[in-house]
Amino acid sequence: MTVPEHLAAAGCPYTGRPAGAPLYGSALAADPHGLYARLRAEHGPVAPIELEPGVEAWLVIGYQEMLELTRNEQQFSKDSRGWRVPREGRLRRDSHLVPMTTWRPTLQSADGAEHQRLSTAVGDTLARIDHKRLRETTEAAAMALIESWGPDGTADLVAQFTRRLPLLVFTQLLDLPEEDGPPLLELITGVVDSTADSQRSAAALAGLLASLVRRRREQPGDDLTSWLLTHPVGLTDEEVVHHLVVLLVAGNEPTINWIGNTVRLLLTDRRFRTSLTGGRATVADALDEVLWRDPPVQNFPGRWATSDTVLGGQYISAGDLLVLGLAGANDDPSAHGPDGLSGNRAHLAWGAGRHVCPAKDPARLVVETAIETLLHCLPDLQLAVPAHELTWRPSPWSRALTSLPVLYSAFTPPRSAPPERTAWTPQPQTGSAPTDSTPPEPTSTPRTAGSALSDLRRRLSSLVGWWSGR
Repeated sequence: MTVPEHLAAAGCPYTGRPAGAPLYGSALAADPHGLYARLRAEHGPVAPIELEPGVEAWLVIGYQEMLELTRNEQQFSKDSRGWRVPREGRLRRDSHLVPMTTWRPTLQSADGAEHQRLSTAVGDTLARIDHKRLRETTEAAAMALIESWGPDGTADLVAQFTRRLPLLVFTQLLDLPEEDGPPLLELITGVVDSTADSQRSAAALAGLLASLVRRRREQPGDDLTSWLLTHPVGLTDEEVVHHLVVLLVAGNEPTINWIGNTVRLLLTDRRFRTSLTGGRATVADALDEVLWRDPPVQNFPGRWATSDTVLGGQYISAGDLLVLGLAGANDDPSAHGPDGLSGNRAHLAWGAGRHVCPAKDPARLVVETAIETLLHCLPDLQLAVPAHELTWRPSPWSRALTSLPVLYSAFTPPRSAPPERTAWTPQPQTGSAPTDSTPPEPTSTPRTAGSALSDLRRRLSSLVGWWSGR
């Protein structure tokens, strides 16, 4: 193995890979920012890690290094088939890394011209989504979920709101027949919950989507599947199925976490509530604050080195996996302006380079609408436990609460009309400071009256009823 010239010239002979810090377990869930700070202090902007025992990788937590990594496809490829760990027989067949790193014929695994072809189809398809209709669908889904809660004024927003709302919205974007809605919800839940049956759920989900693709190939409609099938780049049926899986599964988890993390910020952060009180911040500002501080995806695999190189002072071998440390790079002091994070959207929560998330605009609309609807339907929403008792899932990828228990006054939104836009005033709660903050009135898209909106609400209420066991 050749020692990098600049290291040898500097009198720093390469003596082997440094020991990697485990990027798994409870320590990561309890204090990820502390972990990233320690790694930065010990190793610099690129740190050695273990993704599971015996599986090494590099975590890129430098802002500039992240930009270099994501902009240089020739040196750092998205094609995981070059990863030397499975090639050397060191990745277990049942490893939790397999779903996140397996090569598939999607834009997430492609470089160069092939990535351009696939991303054009996906980007153009997402651009066809009617934002007015998407806002109405999201609001109707949020209201249907809130209406399904019991009369005792308590709820777990993770289990009963954030984990369900994005799936309800997706069923409408796909224009699924009503009988396919419940199976789709059940299968996606089985996949993302990583249960013992997750592989069976994944196979069944692919089968359901393949049937949907065959039907839309014969009879195109006004929906995501039809738009992908009829795009001029000419996606195959297999490519469409895989991209639907990406949109449904990879797009679902970040949306869930973004909603939950933003509501947590609004209910617990004294500094942010003070900004709301003074009219200096809005719910939209809270969304950006979360993307900086607790992005819904904190780490993401990845890039694979195509040849030996140096990044951030570390010697990277061909076939090494580099993990995008989105949250860690956001913590890099060089990324923050003189005024801190206020009004700054230069975060890396969406990634960077050609592989930046193509769904960021519809995702923001869904999350913002969901939170606005929740807060205005339940104006006295508050935490049901002290803030320090909230816990996080021990995932190296997601920054996700395990639960978000809340209290509110008994209140049922009207079924025939959207709720009045009343001010939201979080109430004093155990373990957090009192507040009298009131965010500015949000600007809503005018709503469409008539049977179409009534039918949408009926279908969403039916799905929520199935989910609630009614």
